Amino acid sequence: MFSEETALILVDLQVDFMPTGMLPVLEADQVIPLANAAMQKYRTVVATQDWHPANHGSFAANHPWRKPGQVIDLHGLPQVLWPIHCVQDTWGSEFVAELNVDGITKVFRKGTDPEIDSYSGFYDNGHRKATGMGEWLREQGITEVHVLGVATDYCVKFTALDAVGEGFNTVLLEDACRGVNMNAGDVEAAIEEMTEAGVSISSTVAITA
Repeated sequence: MFSEETALILVDLQVDFMPTGMLPVLEADQVIPLANAAMQKYRTVVATQDWHPANHGSFAANHPWRKPGQVIDLHGLPQVLWPIHCVQDTWGSEFVAELNVDGITKVFRKGTDPEIDSYSGFYDNGHRKATGMGEWLREQGITEVHVLGVATDYCVKFTALDAVGEGFNTVLLEDACRGVNMNAGDVEAAIEEMTEAGVSISSTVAITA
């Protein structure tokens, strides 16, 4: 068991990001048993949850003649357009049934503002509004966070980068992450960006041994 100052962050372990979901991430289902095993080592487990309104600006379907994968300007920020996913109160937005949700201490929802996307569990993509996760973690006396989930090159990466920015010692549990890899090398580049920012790399095997 880790000390009370260390928390685990589960990033977006939701139905729509699984291989059969609306925004499938290859092998994302393989993360779930690793997450369940890792959770037993922490007193504090935080989960992020993509929670989009149906009219969200990141959905390609909400932009005439646009398709997923294209990049547009959305209120001053570059925005990758995605398939409709994790719409509030739909099955696709729920945590995967196999995930031990009873082991989750607190859930933070993100992407709730239709005008801006939110990859990070801490902030929206423009750092205009906080989710409250950073403040809550500090209130619990947390100084170190370990991060796993999907997707390595988007929500995991930005959550880890913001964790460093918020002053937390940050560790990526790489074996329990999976990426979109829209372009070849995206996952490798994301991991390099995280390490350069000060994120340490480890694995669930190392912490559960």
